[in-house]
Amino acid sequence: MNAKYLLLLAAFIAQNTSADVSSAREALSQQEGDASQEKSLEEVFEATENSYSLMKEGQTSLGFNMSYSYVADQRLDVDIQNGQVRAFDVNPSASHNLSNNFNFDYGYENNLTLGITVPLVVKYDSVETQSASGLGDVSINARWQPYAYVPGELSKTVTGSFKTKTGSSPFKTVGSKTLPTGSGYYSLSGGLSMSKVVDPVMLFGSGSVSYAIPEKDVNQPRSGALLMEVKPGLTASFSGGFAYSLSYDVSMSMSFQGSYTNKSTYVFRNSTGTFSDVESAASMTGLFNISLGIRVSPKTITNIGVGFGMTDDAPDMILSLSLPIDVNGLKAKSSSSS
Repeated sequence: MNAKYLLLLAAFIAQNTSADVSSAREALSQQEGDASQEKSLEEVFEATENSYSLMKEGQTSLGFNMSYSYVADQRLDVDIQNGQVRAFDVNPSASHNLSNNFNFDYGYENNLTLGITVPLVVKYDSVETQSASGLGDVSINARWQPYAYVPGELSKTVTGSFKTKTGSSPFKTVGSKTLPTGSGYYSLSGGLSMSKVVDPVMLFGSGSVSYAIPEKDVNQPRSGALLMEVKPGLTASFSGGFAYSLSYDVSMSMSFQGSYTNKSTYVFRNSTGTFSDVESAASMTGLFNISLGIRVSPKTITNIGVGFGMTDDAPDMILSLSLPIDVNGLKAKSSSSS
């Protein structure tokens, strides 16, 4: 009798042990929706480089990006009258720029995302003891993916942007008494970005061209003449780098950004009523960026970055912080089936 009970007890224990082992194996195996190395890379990449990510139709998102840049340089003040240099002076310059950008994106279609960027700019010149704050140049953006994304394959995204001149213009102030918060002209840009996951690294790169619409009827006094028209040069930009997932919660990305701006033309009207054109030199900027991504919640990744200027025309140092903003009213409602 005892032997029979012992056999039944042994069978019961074996059955439950087998069930526990099966449950443990199922729990340890990757479930649908669990984090993976590739998914972690894509999330970090999208949080770091918003221009590469697309949203599903009907989805919305609100993000915040703050960047601080420091520029130390030498300003050349030249007084030209009747084609001759009358005065020439070199003045030191040290400026601090703080930009707070609010980005709102809307998934118009699964392969088309529309967005708007609203910057709030604060500037301070420590040498001239000048400061300015206010709205910067608002831009309208679009990202279009011509082909559906296939995991492991090269992803291509076409980008476009229209930048307004809502910020205070540098061509509407007399001399240099006020610091501008905007560029002073409209501009259009278009480009192509690409990315590819090569586990455990995601590679990315992009290129774009920007055309600035000439600004007419400026009428700004400058060194005894009147600045009438500004024709900014064409700008070509490129960038490339990689993102590496250290863990599911921490990642790092490195990138290089460069741009080349062609000569700009300034049309002056002299005191005699004659017009003269002055061309600025072409410029080349280069930046090296390092960013650290930290997952502060299951759905939120915060990026902290630092950049170093590699050319004379680039900022000496850039510090950045970006994070998404969760607004319940902006979240897309998921349809439930009965």
